[in-house]
Parts: sequence; structure tokens; C-alpha cells
Amino acid sequence: MFTATHRSLFFEHLRIPFRVGDPAAAWEAVGERHPLRSAARFDAANGHGPRFSAWPRAGDLAAAPQEIRFASLPLYCRLLDDRTCADWLEALGEGWHRTQPILDAKGRRLGAVWRSARGDSFLPFEPDEAILNFLSEAYKDVGRSPLRGQVSGTALRGYYRVKGAVPRRAQIALRRALSGAQRRTGFPRWPVEPALIDFSRRLFLLLEDTVGRPIPWIAPWPGSASWALVLTHDVEGRTGYESLHLMRDIELEAGLRSSWNLVPSRYDASRYEVSADDVRLLSAAGFEIGVHGLRHDGRDLSSLESVQERGPKMREYARRWSAVGFRSPATHRRWEWMPLLGFEYDSSYADTDPFEPQGGGCCSWLPYFNDDLVELPITLPQDHTLFTILRHRDESAWVDKASRIRNQGGMALMLTHPDYMTDPDRLATYRRFLAQFGGDPSAWYALPREVSDWWRRRAASRVELVGGEWQVVGPAAAEATLAFEAPRAAG
Repeated sequence: MFTATHRSLFFEHLRIPFRVGDPAAAWEAVGERHPLRSAARFDAANGHGPRFSAWPRAGDLAAAPQEIRFASLPLYCRLLDDRTCADWLEALGEGWHRTQPILDAKGRRLGAVWRSARGDSFLPFEPDEAILNFLSEAYKDVGRSPLRGQVSGTALRGYYRVKGAVPRRAQIALRRALSGAQRRTGFPRWPVEPALIDFSRRLFLLLEDTVGRPIPWIAPWPGSASWALVLTHDVEGRTGYESLHLMRDIELEAGLRSSWNLVPSRYDASRYEVSADDVRLLSAAGFEIGVHGLRHDGRDLSSLESVQERGPKMREYARRWSAVGFRSPATHRRWEWMPLLGFEYDSSYADTDPFEPQGGGCCSWLPYFNDDLVELPITLPQDHTLFTILRHRDESAWVDKASRIRNQGGMALMLTHPDYMTDPDRLATYRRFLAQFGGDPSAWYALPREVSDWWRRRAASRVELVGGEWQVVGPAAAEATLAFEAPRAAG
């Protein structure tokens, strides 16, 4: 359907059919040294005459990333100004004109989307850069000095060095005092940040307009499922380990299964020693075991040396437990280091969570890749945040967010802690939540490793025109479903 000059993170994420052709042929109208020759162009094969969508490549964007507004959506990326765009596009001689304005955070005009007389489009920024800056949380550094990020990281490491000496009641009081300011964080918003989801829809619609017909892509979930519900638990201390049967039994009653992320190495009396028999019994009952750091001391990702030292030790426990997934204690994370841990998937990123020691979020309700690592974002509010910090009394926040994710076709991934769910009233909220969503025929009830495996099969498959019909070809062919409508909005 599309012949592209370059690969595209967006095309590959949705599995939109395209092939990479000859860049020089695509830009034959421009001069040999013209900047457009290195821009990304996607030529559409359709019955309405040839059209294309294009945008600059990262190498042509020398300025620093900035916060911009595209159709009122915040994006964090570099931008070509109107004059530069006009100079570039003049060589094509297609009667290009400005359409949708691009604004800064204060509403001042910075640039615009361009269209030609025949319906071609040109974006003044690279969508892949904007998408990656969401997923990797690089937006945190936009407009900020490098020193600010270093101070934040230093403070985080310092907090975890002294955390054990701070009484639990004082820790909770401090976090409650901070929660009001954290909740008012400008970006990403809590409990829902729709920027990435809605940007993906708008970009898809722009491409669909270029083609002039529906675009096929591989739906996010296998079979007839339109959304996914994934249950996970982090077992932090002895209380949680000795109480995990409470939540486990609720899930068994509901006919559901979950993953239990366990801490391998006990280093003080508040921790626990994982029994091989417990691991075997959980696995035999259909549950999954994951690795929750090495010691739950906040130092697994404190430095590259720590990653290199602890990674092999954590993988050894993973081998013993047949575990393939990782979640960092306190959801510490660093984009470039996560793949070095050596797991098949990680689940340390939230879509949005300002209340964690490392606030932020990837803004995604779907899995995505970080190099060869599948990231499974936590998309429902954590139990400790809801019940302890914000003092909610029921499951309504879970229900509201899960309903929005279901309507959008995403993944509702829940993280709870048996350490904080021993109270009968809290257990009742969990039971009611599972009762409300546990019998939904549109849901895929999956373990994290099943989602990770599926996402890899989906990524290894492609959409091809076979005998005049679009079909999925590859390892996901037997279970994949084709979609022809734009991804739904988060709102």
C-alpha cells in the first residue's frame, strides 16, 4: 500500500503494510543535494492518483526538541519552521500551502502542516521522534538543563539509601503531603494522558487521507479479543509473601490467573526467602512468576555497573523459576539500560503515574519495543497509591480507567501488592473489580509472558495483498485479525 523511503516506528508498531523503495526515485523532482532527499516519504498506491505523506528526518532537524501543540496535543520533538518548509517544498512545484498551525505551549505559532494542491501532505516534525520521546520518557528533558536531571537522579538514589531508617508512618505522611502537587503535574496528566493515543489516531487519519481508502493493519489482540486484561502483583516483604494466597484465591474463584513478581535475595528480616515449593505450586496452578529486582533496595539501576553486576544474578533466579519477565522495585527505570537486564519483557513503566518516586509515564496503553525488549506498561493505578496515599475507599478508579482502556482497545494492566491488600475491605474491592470485568467476552485474559510472546509474533508478521485480499502473513497469521479503522481516541 505504501512505498517508503525509510522505515517507520509508527508503521511497524501498527503493522501497516509498506515496503522500503529507492529514496532517490521518490524525490526525483528535487535537486541532488536538496534536504528533501533525506526526508521520509510514503507514497500511496490508490485509485485517486499518486499522493504522498512526508516529514523531515532526524538528521535534518538540528534544533533541540521542544514542546509543541499539534491539534491541541502536546508533542515533544524538533520542528522545521515555515520558511524552511517553504524553501524545501518549493522544489516540488505542487502549490504547497499551510494548513493546520503548530503552536508552542503558550499558543504562539511556530509552524504548520503543509498540503499540496493534489492532496500530498508534509509534517514539519518527525512523528517517530515524537512517539519515541513519549515511550522513553525523553520528554522529561525537553526544555530542561542536563544538571536538573542529574540532581533528580542523585536525590532518588539518596532517598533509597536512607529510606530504611525513616519510619513507615513518616514515609506515608510525606508522600501524602506531596500527592497534591504531584497530581497537578502538567504532563503527563493523571489518571489519563491521551496525547500519544490521540496523536497516533491523527497520524493514521492523515495517512488514510493520503491513500484515499481504508488502511489495513494488524489489530492489537489475537482472535476476537478487542482489549486485554493483565493482572500482576509485586511481593515486596514478608507480609506480602505470607498473604499472597488471599489475592490468589480470589483470582482462582474468578477463573483468572496472574503473575507474581518475587524478590530473589533476602537481605534483612523484613524480607522473605522464596520457597521452591511455592514457585512450583503457583506455576502448576497456571500462575506466572517474575523477578522483582535482586534485593528490593532501589539499587538495581543505580548505575551501569550495578546493572552489569546484578543482571546475571537476577537472570540466574529467573532460570530457576522459569521466569521471563522483570519489574523494577519502585518502578525505577532507565530506557537505555532496561534491555541490558536480559529479560524477554519488562513492566516497569506506567502509562502515567506522578506519585511514584520516579514519576512520569510512557503514555501508551499498548505494549511496545525497547530494542528487543517488550515493554508492558502498567495502565491502572497502583493499589498503594489509591488506598494508602490518596485514601480511596472503593474500586471506582480502577473501573473508570479499565472502562476507558476497554473502549479504546488497549491493555488494562493492573499492579497490586499483597503487602497492602490484606484488609478485608480492600480485598472486597479487588473481588468486585474482577467480577465486573472477569466475564467480558471481548477481553483477552492473559499472563504478561503471553502478551509478550504475542507481541513478538505480531511484530514478526506483516500484511500482504494475496489474491486481491489483504491477509496477515507470518507467525501470527492463524490468530491475528485485520483492522481497517483508525485507532480509537482515548477521550
